[in-house]
Amino acid sequence: MLSFFKKDNNDNNAPADVKGLRDRVLQFIKKELGKAEGGEGAGIKALHLFVAAPETDKHLYEAALYADDAQRFKNEIQRIADDFAIELPADWNWEVQYVPEAPEGAVAIPGVQASLFVETRKKSFQRSATGYLHILQGEAEKEVYQLDSGMKPMNIGRERRVQADDGFFRINHIAFPAASANDANKYISRQHAHIEWNNDTARFYFFADEGGVPPRNKIKIRSAQASALIKLHTTDAGHPLEEGDQIILGESAVLLFSYSPEPH
Repeated sequence: MLSFFKKDNNDNNAPADVKGLRDRVLQFIKKELGKAEGGEGAGIKALHLFVAAPETDKHLYEAALYADDAQRFKNEIQRIADDFAIELPADWNWEVQYVPEAPEGAVAIPGVQASLFVETRKKSFQRSATGYLHILQGEAEKEVYQLDSGMKPMNIGRERRVQADDGFFRINHIAFPAASANDANKYISRQHAHIEWNNDTARFYFFADEGGVPPRNKIKIRSAQASALIKLHTTDAGHPLEEGDQIILGESAVLLFSYSPEPH
């Protein structure tokens, strides 16, 4: 049994060294996992540690949390769960994030500048990210569109407001005017595609809509992570966007996804 189990959980004095910091975090995790005794551990999806320490102290937390070997710290947590007979699922995750402040619902760890969030099948937190869609070819209303993790699906198509076959109107948030002299706009459908944020995977996904799958105008993606060209053939499965992905709508309209407001 590790010595930190004997410490007083109400001791709010800051740890004096890296080992003390590591022990304080593990002690708190042990306390939180103890609440999951009796079979509730199977519902845990992930443990998220949010470190809000100043930049001058970041190296201390990286050393304490084995930043160069995250599996090592995860193994320490697994040993705690085993000691309590808490049956964590085989695919549970351990994640450390350095943030200005912890998200709502994370519990502050006494004596350290970090908070813990235990994610379960019933309780998750809102992850955050900001992405940008740059118009490289074709004429849209703006040259760059910002994507936020809290956004609703962002529709892409020809013209801003279009009437669908069912009579209802669709608003295209990324709109390519039909009156444009740019030939690329001609091959973009009124209901071509949309982008969604997936909170579970913390990724933006690019989906084809009815006008963006065969036999209508198509969507092709050249991913920065793969050499093969990706073609979207269904409206059901989206493509997880990666830094540098280029998307072709129709014949020649080209979009670039990036986490930077300036294209690289």
